[in-house]
Amino acid sequence: MDEYKKVLIIVAFLFEYPDENWHNEFPEYRDAVQELQNQQTREVFIDLFDYVEQVGLKEYERDYVRKFDFSQNTNLYLTTHNRTDFGKQSNEMHDFKQLFLDNGYDLQKELPDYLPALLELAATVEPMQSKKILETAQPKIELLRERFIEAKLPQVFLLDVILSQIATLGVTK
Repeated sequence: MDEYKKVLIIVAFLFEYPDENWHNEFPEYRDAVQELQNQQTREVFIDLFDYVEQVGLKEYERDYVRKFDFSQNTNLYLTTHNRTDFGKQSNEMHDFKQLFLDNGYDLQKELPDYLPALLELAATVEPMQSKKILETAQPKIELLRERFIEAKLPQVFLLDVILSQIATLGVTK
């Protein structure tokens, strides 16, 4: 599997709700980090996995709910952060939905602006298409990054990883 796909899948996992299934898969994803070539990305992941273990899975779950489910500023639905024009938000939601449809997927359980779902989609396609998907979300990810910084969330570094993937996807060495 290509490195960018592994990275996006791990980021998506770390942003997903930490339910029992997430807890069970935690060691597998933690181990997968060791396979990554990029040392800086590997260290970001290791630090976040260490953080989750340090606070404990139950406390992390409670913290997740406060930070991502109940916070309008730091939730993981990308069209909700700049919600002053509901027509614009509806168009953006449609654009995200179209990204899934254009790539042969239709979401049944999640809204199409849910960051982990977009990352999983980007991990299923070739690098240039992945770049296009992520570039569509980039302004929203950058806004979310600012909000994470203001809220002092350790997950801000995961957004940096996504943004670095956008910059390097499609670049040949």
